[in-house]
Amino acid sequence: MKFIAVIRPTSAKLALAILLLIAVLTVFGPLLAPQDPYAQDTSVMLQGPSLAHLLGTDELGRDVLSRLLTGSPLSVLSALMAVVIGLVLGVVPALLSVHLSRTFEWFALRLTDALMTLPFLVFAIAMTALLGNGVPQAMCAVGILISPAFFRVTRAAALTASHSQYVEAAELMGASTFWILRRHVWRHVLPAITVTAAGLTGAALVIVASLTFLGIGVVPPEPTWGGLLASDLKYLYQRPLGPLAPAALIVATVWAFNALADALRDAQSHRASTPAESSTPQEVSA
Repeated sequence: MKFIAVIRPTSAKLALAILLLIAVLTVFGPLLAPQDPYAQDTSVMLQGPSLAHLLGTDELGRDVLSRLLTGSPLSVLSALMAVVIGLVLGVVPALLSVHLSRTFEWFALRLTDALMTLPFLVFAIAMTALLGNGVPQAMCAVGILISPAFFRVTRAAALTASHSQYVEAAELMGASTFWILRRHVWRHVLPAITVTAAGLTGAALVIVASLTFLGIGVVPPEPTWGGLLASDLKYLYQRPLGPLAPAALIVATVWAFNALADALRDAQSHRASTPAESSTPQEVSA
């Protein structure tokens, strides 16, 4: 899948620009903070935007812009951590369920069905209550619950590839399961996994923001986008524009990931519909 084909739509270019900006905030956010995000000044509590505080101050007199920039790495990296966990827990069993025994396939399918019935919020609360209130615990819960999406997409693509003639020929010639997965199946499932990962990253960001909004996964005074949004909503009368900045960052980032997923899906569909040059199957060797 060529990069030029992916970013050809205007929405994909805008999404890529937003994601580049978010990447800069994720890497350099704390360094760009103009003030100490934890410093309290009760003389300027709940102030509006000014030259000293471009986005105003919160209920403890802390600079909102500094806290927003400092909280960017944790907010974004937490979502990426959840997606990586979900990808590993979903993709690996999905590939193995197609090529291993019927018993493993049955257990993998039943476990996936069970995970799909669990509510996100209740499961996350239970995990943090059991293992402690921290980012790894909360992200493990989120990753476990988004793994069925990776499982279903990967299994569907792997089933299609496993029925191809060259895979059947490799099996007849005694090729090992892991050789077949690495040589033939993986390149067919990778595009579907990429699209799913892009879409689920946006969903994971919303889930992370929701959990931190409720105070799950992050211990104050550590700033996050969801936590800033929650504190601003408490004082909406004093600072009516307070929730605008964190909400705009969350919405823009989620939209960018979804737009990127749509661009990847369109490029993949266009490539699949374009007549390919005839080629001979690869030589199979165990």
